[in-house]
Amino acid sequence: MRYWAAAKAAAGTAEEPYAAGTLAEALEAARAAHAANPEFARVLVRCSFLVNGTAVGTRDHTTVELTQGGTVEVLPPFAGG
Repeated sequence: MRYWAAAKAAAGTAEEPYAAGTLAEALEAARAAHAANPEFARVLVRCSFLVNGTAVGTRDHTTVELTQGGTVEVLPPFAGG
């Protein structure tokens, strides 16, 4: 998982591995790993996600399958352009 901007700040790292079959599982594991920092969970609620370069959009995270060695980008809202 690669964290950007506020997600990176809240996680305290730019990236970390995941071991999950779906985006929902990966996000739940990340929330648990960063439970000591409640800001992390608050940031995740506002984020958009890319899985292997494809936007997740409004798809249910339980239906978004992850692949071994894939990439999940965690993108908080940002201004500018």
